[in-house]
Amino acid sequence: MNTKKDIRNLEQEELVQFFAGINIPKFRAKQVYEWLWKKRAVTFDEMSSLSKELRKTLDDHFSIQAIRIHKAEKSSDGTIKYSLKLHDNDLVEGVLIPSKKRLTACVSSQVGCSLSCNFCATGTLKLERNLTYSEIYDQVYILNEEALLNFGKPLSNIVFMGMGEPLLNYDNLLKGIHFITNKEGLEISPKRITVSTAGISKMIKKLADDNVKFHLAISLHSASDVKREELMPINRAIPLEKLKESIRYFYDKTGSRITYEYILFNNINDSIEDAHELVKFTKISPCKINLIEYNSVDDLEYTKSSNKKTNDFIQFLESKNLIVNLRKSKGKDINAACGQLVNKLK
Repeated sequence: MNTKKDIRNLEQEELVQFFAGINIPKFRAKQVYEWLWKKRAVTFDEMSSLSKELRKTLDDHFSIQAIRIHKAEKSSDGTIKYSLKLHDNDLVEGVLIPSKKRLTACVSSQVGCSLSCNFCATGTLKLERNLTYSEIYDQVYILNEEALLNFGKPLSNIVFMGMGEPLLNYDNLLKGIHFITNKEGLEISPKRITVSTAGISKMIKKLADDNVKFHLAISLHSASDVKREELMPINRAIPLEKLKESIRYFYDKTGSRITYEYILFNNINDSIEDAHELVKFTKISPCKINLIEYNSVDDLEYTKSSNKKTNDFIQFLESKNLIVNLRKSKGKDINAACGQLVNKLK
């Protein structure tokens, strides 16, 4: 097993100190940092602006624990799902989703998930570990390269809606986003990034205190405590009133509009009464609502709402002057749609 430290876990100043200790000019640290992040070198041999001796010295002391594409599968609608292999052979999944105006990467924050949402394939997995910030960055870098290769254009949007609960990997999430958005890395605007959470209220408040610039989405799925507990066990520990308080805090601090994700399940949360409860809940702050078609998961009994009920639900929300988008499923035929990521590409 490789016991050498991943060089990307070092801050640039720590690299400067390392080079000073072996009598190498500190500007080399900046060069190495650029190779690691801007150019995403996955071996020291790729760092062609360094001497062979320096590359060997780095290789003697450090490793680069990069992610690699394990397998890829393309949907009939153009969606591409990637199985990504980590340095310890764990797998996560990422998805490239094309549409008329956007090219979106859906990325993961954890290997598996601990929240066990009853409708979600990923929830059937146990949590193995958090992704490091460099692994979070790697996913986006790889999917951006794949976007250029397959569609001839870079990513327009990034959503943290893959495997895991992003706010339970808070520090790595924020540091990964730092490199995604910073000039040291991909320089993608934070306004093009959305982090989706099942509603970790304490960490939603911390996002506000940290004055984040990316968008926040809440996986809500019901504005009734009884129904939400059935769908999402986390609601027992963090009921809607507590979640509401953290959302209000976030909006008051950041002025950023919240997005609510709401999967419509047949005869569970798709009545006009459910829509009415959702309207009441969303009065906390300006928002938009993304209604999502449910994607069937093997061995789970949930089914998607009928077209009529879906249309009635939308019309009711719009009659209350709410912004509503219906998200059509993409990648269903390769289990790449919302709630279907479960590492089938092994």
